[in-house]
Amino acid sequence: MFNAFRTFVLIAAMTALFMVVGYFIGGTGGMMIALLFAAGTNLFAYWNSDKLVLRMQNAVPVAQSQAPELYDMVETLSRRAGIPTPAVYVIQSDQPNAFATGRDPNNAAVAVSTGLLRQLDTREVAGVVAHELAHIRSRDTLTMTITATLAGAVSALAQFGLFFGGGNNRDNPLGGIGALLMVFLAPVAAMMVQMAVSRTREYEADKDGAEISGDPLALASALNKIAVLAGRQVNVAAERNPAMAHMYIINPLSGARMDNLFSTHPDTGNRIAALQRLAGEMRVDDKGRRPAPRPQPASSGRDTGGGWRVPSAGRGEDDSGVRGPWG
Repeated sequence: MFNAFRTFVLIAAMTALFMVVGYFIGGTGGMMIALLFAAGTNLFAYWNSDKLVLRMQNAVPVAQSQAPELYDMVETLSRRAGIPTPAVYVIQSDQPNAFATGRDPNNAAVAVSTGLLRQLDTREVAGVVAHELAHIRSRDTLTMTITATLAGAVSALAQFGLFFGGGNNRDNPLGGIGALLMVFLAPVAAMMVQMAVSRTREYEADKDGAEISGDPLALASALNKIAVLAGRQVNVAAERNPAMAHMYIINPLSGARMDNLFSTHPDTGNRIAALQRLAGEMRVDDKGRRPAPRPQPASSGRDTGGGWRVPSAGRGEDDSGVRGPWG
């Protein structure tokens, strides 16, 4: 219920921003046109923004036969999260990164880059996937995807109005100056909404994802690697569409990675510290293991062989008894 309310507030805020941009470009008439444009954009964003985002980020779907370990990992962790297995996509990018999208858990997708699969180990990849599944389970993906789509549309509306001379409308209180201001201020306002949505959700997804995988330190290690490598490797698709940056687990854009006014993501060091505290609370070591249980009088019949398994959030075991396919 809360996530639905938050999405409603976000759409209302973006619609109001559309109307303000329209007013300062074309006066009252421009405001009404912007309202209609906002209504159409909101409707499109709800049903199609996930497909748009995947296409803009050059993500391609993969079948289980093409990437069996990745696909099985997503399937197993989705079972742990209690959600349907999302579609699996791969982004052709050397930069290690990942994001999730979709309007609900039944219509969702997880996208990971080829750089992530090459440069992170299996436990770290699992931590990243679990983080993205946490976004899907919390329905953050709808909010974040709509934000990305509308932020781009706000900027497009401002530039479109200026190009067609809307600032000369006598109903516009600031004339051409108002239209020019909107070209610069509208994207900033949209970015502020994105930051408000993204920052708190990343901390929560880190916590929930660590509980899904049962391995907080693997996610912490992944965040550290991604943050370092993302600064050295350019994500071309993200640079071309910066409105999508807040959807990634780590900011894919060059620069602006500090926890300041202009960052779409929390400081990575703060996120890692929070995960390290969580690992202490969960009593998980740097190998993703918990203390061995006390010997029982009778055998439980569970598999006690080697190999890494996805533990449950509550007891540190895979209730299904299924060994992780990457272990």
